[in-house]
Amino acid sequence: MSVDEDSRWLEWVTKQFETIAGDDKEIDIDEFKTALKVKESFFAERFFALFDSDGSGSISLDELLKALNLLIHGDETDKLRFLFQVYDVDAGSGSIDPDELRTVLKSCLQESAISLPEEKLDDLTLVLFESADKDSSGSITFEELKAELENFPEVMENLTISAANWLKPPDQEQKKAQTPRYLTWAYWQNNSRKLLFLCGYVLLNLMLFVGAMLYHRKGGGWFMLAKGCGQCLNFNCTFVMVLMLRRCLTWLRATWVVRVLPLDQNILLHQMVGYAILFFTLVHTAAHIINFARKSQSGGFSLWEYLLTTRPGIGWVKGTSSLTGVILQLLICLMVFCSSTFVRRSGHFEVFYWTHLSYIWVWILLIIHCANFWKWFVVPGFVFLLEKIVGIAVSRIGGLYIVEVNLLPSKVTHLVIRRPQFFQFKPGDYIYINIPVIAKYEWHPFTISSAPEQPDTMWLHVRSMGQWTNRLYEYFRQPESQAVCPKQLATSLRKRRQEKRQQKDQMFLSSESQKAVASNQDDTIELTMFRQNGSQSGAASGPETLVEFPPEEPGLTERGEIPPLREVSAKSGENHRFCNIKCYVDGPYGTPTRQIFASEHAVLIGAGIGITPFASILQSIMYRYRMRKHTYPNCSSSGCENVKDSDMRLRKVDFIWINRDQKSFEWFVSLLTKLEMEQADGEPEGQFLEMHMYMTSALSKNDMKAIGLQMALDLLAKKEEKDSITGLRTRTQPGRPEWEKVFQKLSKENKGKVHVFYCGAPALAKVIKAQCEHFGFNFYKENF
Repeated sequence: MSVDEDSRWLEWVTKQFETIAGDDKEIDIDEFKTALKVKESFFAERFFALFDSDGSGSISLDELLKALNLLIHGDETDKLRFLFQVYDVDAGSGSIDPDELRTVLKSCLQESAISLPEEKLDDLTLVLFESADKDSSGSITFEELKAELENFPEVMENLTISAANWLKPPDQEQKKAQTPRYLTWAYWQNNSRKLLFLCGYVLLNLMLFVGAMLYHRKGGGWFMLAKGCGQCLNFNCTFVMVLMLRRCLTWLRATWVVRVLPLDQNILLHQMVGYAILFFTLVHTAAHIINFARKSQSGGFSLWEYLLTTRPGIGWVKGTSSLTGVILQLLICLMVFCSSTFVRRSGHFEVFYWTHLSYIWVWILLIIHCANFWKWFVVPGFVFLLEKIVGIAVSRIGGLYIVEVNLLPSKVTHLVIRRPQFFQFKPGDYIYINIPVIAKYEWHPFTISSAPEQPDTMWLHVRSMGQWTNRLYEYFRQPESQAVCPKQLATSLRKRRQEKRQQKDQMFLSSESQKAVASNQDDTIELTMFRQNGSQSGAASGPETLVEFPPEEPGLTERGEIPPLREVSAKSGENHRFCNIKCYVDGPYGTPTRQIFASEHAVLIGAGIGITPFASILQSIMYRYRMRKHTYPNCSSSGCENVKDSDMRLRKVDFIWINRDQKSFEWFVSLLTKLEMEQADGEPEGQFLEMHMYMTSALSKNDMKAIGLQMALDLLAKKEEKDSITGLRTRTQPGRPEWEKVFQKLSKENKGKVHVFYCGAPALAKVIKAQCEHFGFNFYKENF
């Protein structure tokens, strides 16, 4: 550090010390714990003991500065010496024994919000101890710990205490003069369709505005302004509807139009047009009010008569323009306000849903308000009405029933719906579902999480985040006698399935599908598997559903076919039940993820429940991958890349899943386990599907409170060939992805043009999109 930086650091620490310390100008253990914000008192007590060099029971400013100088300015040996002293719990032996190491690792687990059985903790302790204890003396010396850490060079680069960020001065790096992101060539290239569309949209509005103003130039400036905005409203109030013609947009996604128009961003454009309507409405209303105020001064009618009565006779339907205009202003403001993010995402989706239905009254009032609006509305309105009629007809044909329900970790409700024969969808598509027993008139969008190749049923995974989704979860969490109507046929069918399952349990347990792995400890959670010919049988419990690709039948490969998938139910418990509940489905509707199979290198990024679209896609990808292997059984991975496949051009798939905590992985991990098992090891070109798991609540490998745990997890994963957190072969990485390093690695793989597909929080989408622009990757975001 330079002299200026050093003095700034000293000033910052002194200020922080005065903020935390009491009147006695000393920091005691309780104040220290509060400042560090640690979850487990072990590390706070160990750090405090090492900072308190004189053993007085409190830390003075000099003691604090001395310790921080070592941690921030010290070399690697100084930091490692401090780490060794933290691990040496008895603080006198000069070595670390197995019990001390176990105590430290247990605290590491608690700091990282990781829950593992005691047996697993013992395994972690032993594997790290045996690796570090080079001379088998029964204890780890400082030199042995240093030698062990040298096997993890990435840890040595930046060894810190993340919880003590309050001890570090804020970064005051001089901002370099950089070109704004929106002015870079990469941004314009990656957003060319949207930007050209917006330019056309703005130009069209400008032409309409100027044309209307010139046509009414005899009425004065404010009247011209009102008429210009009114003409723009005629266009926008119909165009906002065109952007939500989901069936038409789904059909257009299969044509060349998707390469010209930004169809994948119709929701964003719909929102932008909505704000444009609000703007034009406010200006239109304000201009008319000013114009009416000027007229009222010259006699005739007063301002309130112009605004709230039909006496002036303004309008083509009995002089109602002013009255309908006031009502329209209120309705549009209400719709825009209730459509804002904080309303929709704060558990009040129903407020957004019901107020948005006001669009029907808006259109009716617009037809009454403006003599020319019907000319703009007639064609789009007819198509919209036709879409609604088709949607209602499709949703009522071929009665759909929820036949099975699983309550999964993280309050995820897994619905298994009987699938009609005519219902065809693509991977990643979504539907609108209405369940009358939950809410008679509400329709909510959810992504289909099963593969199209799965016959008879389709899956939905619903995360409890709002009123409707919470009611759904609570409805099925009730005792079965209360939640499900005791219909005689449904009960009989349920009993018959259970009897068949018990009869064929032994046959299933002896099959290869017994190898399926799930890392959940809840024995009552359903694990649905799929086997050839549909024989039902029991299965090991797990948190999610998965697809079992059975041994092939003779003759199917020769015909270029894959054995069909059939559903077999596993054991039921309080979190799993069969039922027969009526539901209605509108859809399916396409999403940007339809582009995946046209990509060469697809990167799927899901955050939390944003994984749902990729559940269907990954299953379908592996089904097609296996079909390719069956069709060309003798070709290597590299040879298969040259095979022309109209259904799938994929050469490589990277799947990145980011979760906050360990529990969030459980409901989907068994499917991922099966997908890992589907791939052959040692292929010439590497794995076709590569997984990357991140747990953001876990402290990074560079943190002193987690370094020992992460080293132990790495060593045990290599030994057992599976991750201790998820049970997958893929090692779960702590913290958040370093996107620049991740994308740099992807760009060096040279598997073709990289297409990144994301589903999750909007804030992370901006970060990923910026990186895609930097590396020249195509970016697609899932929207509803």
